[in-house]
Amino acid sequence: MAFLFTVAQESVTKQGWNFGALPAVTFDTDLGFQYGGLVNLYHYGDGSRYPKYDHSIYFEVSRFTKGSGINRFNYDSDKLIPGLQTSVDISYLSDRAYDFYGFNGYDAVVNKDWYDDETADYRTRMFYKYDRKLFRFKVDLRGDLAGEKFDWVAGFNLLNFKLDYVDIEKLNKNKDDEDLLPPHSEEPGLYEKYREWGIISDEDADGGFVPTVKAGIVYDTRDNEPNPMKGMWTEAVLLGSPEFLGGEHSFTKLSLIHRQYFTIVPNDLSFAYRLSYQTTLTGDVPFYYQTQLITSIMKSSTSEGLGGANSLRGILRNRVVGDAVFLGNVEARWKFARFQFKNNNFYLGLNAFTDFGRVTKKVDFEIPDFPFGENMLDEVDNEVNYFDDDSEAMHYSFGVGLRVAMNENFIIRCDYGMAADERDGDSGIYIGLNYLF
Repeated sequence: MAFLFTVAQESVTKQGWNFGALPAVTFDTDLGFQYGGLVNLYHYGDGSRYPKYDHSIYFEVSRFTKGSGINRFNYDSDKLIPGLQTSVDISYLSDRAYDFYGFNGYDAVVNKDWYDDETADYRTRMFYKYDRKLFRFKVDLRGDLAGEKFDWVAGFNLLNFKLDYVDIEKLNKNKDDEDLLPPHSEEPGLYEKYREWGIISDEDADGGFVPTVKAGIVYDTRDNEPNPMKGMWTEAVLLGSPEFLGGEHSFTKLSLIHRQYFTIVPNDLSFAYRLSYQTTLTGDVPFYYQTQLITSIMKSSTSEGLGGANSLRGILRNRVVGDAVFLGNVEARWKFARFQFKNNNFYLGLNAFTDFGRVTKKVDFEIPDFPFGENMLDEVDNEVNYFDDDSEAMHYSFGVGLRVAMNENFIIRCDYGMAADERDGDSGIYIGLNYLF
């Protein structure tokens, strides 16, 4: 097989402004077509630090025809404030069908037949969903602590969550009769049931304001931030949401993440892994914040899971939610072709990966008694359909991915992951930017 492009002998050194753009075009039966796009602008200065940039400016605006959307601005630079890496993120994320499968991994039963409209036991495609709107303002800072390898990190984050039942009327707009979703009065979803059973309190049911501050240390020996071929990146971050900042809950969390990279074939083949542990140290964390994954600097539009594009690829989004979680990712990364096009450097890469994770400390709640007195449940709607206590174990997925990189920094990622256990779903395709870690 011969590649139909010229392999570059020497890369082009970039100077000044450069940008990459990517259209956002997907389709979901219930959310509709996604349309919009994203642009990432890079400024390389005089090129003496290439491929390291002086400034990165990222914009994304995309919409689904049924109402969901992403609006995001992100800025990253070590030149804005001399001696500091500064990252600013302002986002408004609306999700009319945000995934909710309960708490504590396998302890929460997921019945695929209830949301598969091709089965006899179908209830509603929105059974494991609720409506979430999230506004985020985030500032992260990083500076030298001791030499070139040890850094300190600090930041603050303002999150405002607004939750509600899925807007069935909105999603049913212009649907054919056979595709209509049943109203909540006929088929309430898991979010509604958790509210009725008191697992989700009235205080938390409609969301809330969560201000946080964080501080930590980083040990970083990577040779190249976008896709390291060697080195390690280890961090310990303490995050708190104190009452005096105006939040509705007070809590602290600890995040420990270790990433390491090994060269197998110089410039072309590497092996990488990430191990992460996050736990609640003090306080009461609202259920809608438990999906958030803490990092020193956020590189994608969201950092949440476990399950989905940024954590356990191929496993249902937010399938694994607990008061403490463990996450692992292992990847082989092969850059199999390099070329130049219109004075830009490109490479194509293939990845093979395995992801794994589990709850290590469970969200504490009381399983309700069935049935409920005067509010009798259907005979098939009993405890065994929702809870399988002490069943949590490691969740595994595996898959492959394609990378298209321009000038080392603008990297289009496409991953296909498959769940190893049917309790975690089937598979997923994820298209976005940057390597996972």
